[in-house]
Amino acid sequence: MIRLSRRRFLATGAAMAACAPTARAASDASAVELAIATRTIEVKGKAATVFGLLQPNGAHGLAMNAGERFRVRLSNAVQEPALIHWHGLTPPNDQDGVPGVTQPPLAPGERHDYDFAVALPGTNWMHSHHLLQEQSLMAAPLIVRDPKDAARDEQEVVILLHDFTFQLPDEILGNLSKGMSHDHGAMAGGSADPLAGHDMSSMPADGVDLNDVSYDAFLANDRTLDDPEVVRVDKSQRVRLRIINAASATNFMIELGALSGSLTDVDGRPIVPVIGSRFPLAVAQRADVRVTLPAGDGVWPVLFQREGDIALTGIMLATKSGAVAKVADQAQDAIGAIERAAPMLYQAAEPLPERRADRELAVSLTGSMMTYRWGIAEKAAMEHHAHLAVREGERVEMTLTNRTEMSHPMHLHGHHFQVVAVNGTRMNGAVRDTELVPVGGSVTLAFDAGNPGKWMFHCHNLYHMQSGMMTQVRYL
Repeated sequence: MIRLSRRRFLATGAAMAACAPTARAASDASAVELAIATRTIEVKGKAATVFGLLQPNGAHGLAMNAGERFRVRLSNAVQEPALIHWHGLTPPNDQDGVPGVTQPPLAPGERHDYDFAVALPGTNWMHSHHLLQEQSLMAAPLIVRDPKDAARDEQEVVILLHDFTFQLPDEILGNLSKGMSHDHGAMAGGSADPLAGHDMSSMPADGVDLNDVSYDAFLANDRTLDDPEVVRVDKSQRVRLRIINAASATNFMIELGALSGSLTDVDGRPIVPVIGSRFPLAVAQRADVRVTLPAGDGVWPVLFQREGDIALTGIMLATKSGAVAKVADQAQDAIGAIERAAPMLYQAAEPLPERRADRELAVSLTGSMMTYRWGIAEKAAMEHHAHLAVREGERVEMTLTNRTEMSHPMHLHGHHFQVVAVNGTRMNGAVRDTELVPVGGSVTLAFDAGNPGKWMFHCHNLYHMQSGMMTQVRYL
């Protein structure tokens, strides 16, 4: 996990203390203090200032038990407006943390109190929904433990993945927004090549784009494989890996190497376990993988390979006397597209109740790398509203058809949905909150409209969302 030096912790504490109270002061002394702050990490030998979501003791993010209330006082200790979304939780709409939709962003020095019930356990996360702050690591784990798991002889390891760039995110988006159909300046430099900065290595021969941003590094708990986190474990230890893909635009393949794992939960919800050593993980998705380590001493890398690339990041599981050797941050061979079909075939361990749909929405995902304009279009909704309309109490089925040449990780706020059909074939798929819709494919998501409000529905590729692939599900 992320560790702060005493000097950095003291600097963070001073920034937190500088947050002046507002009219919405906390009345409950049990509220957890959480600060939107800045911190310094080292990437490839260079210092980088990034954001953090820190408790007064330096803990990054939050952990709680299911059945408790989410009582958090969020303070903005950075010099720009900011706000945090609780990804995977289902709060009342006015506590969802989306600027301009559920509440205004917090001004520098401002704070806001959150208080709502959290019924379900799961591996969740929190991140900015303001402009491009997420790219600068304004994200952290949000773990809701099942109290019944306390009896398990199991070590918990939380892994937060990021794609990292020294370039300003605004510059990346600005260059992408020029599109590929114009002779513009470099996307990541001074070349006149209109494709400069676009990751051509991950464009297969069939023309499908896998990545549209070049990155300087990929991080696991803020670190590269030059200096990875080493988690000490016991021989024969059972380990629960809580893996969170907090990248802005990168899908990964989980690589357990010599270990075999049981994938038991996706996006915080249980599935019929899947056994394997490689599992795909799209942007914003989470995976709980349980492994049992061998009886002897050793070191077991847990690696993550970037889709369409040779780039690797990861952590090390090591017994006390296990000798940790350096692991290369590049694989011998690039992988192509991460598996799309297998995750869509995961089966829910706790499916939605059987029920006929009251409302069916046909949604097209649109856009092109050539113009770098992305969108969400639903014919019936667009005739009357600029959003997707539902009524409280309905079972809604939303069929997403991808008409672009990139896959899109689609996230619905405030609800969990179940995958109930793939390319028109009905199934008892996983319950989750983010689904990767493949190129040329269709996926039907079912959810119960039981949480009234205005809820964001969007692609979780940050640059696609900012370029138009977002709308709202609104209750009539």
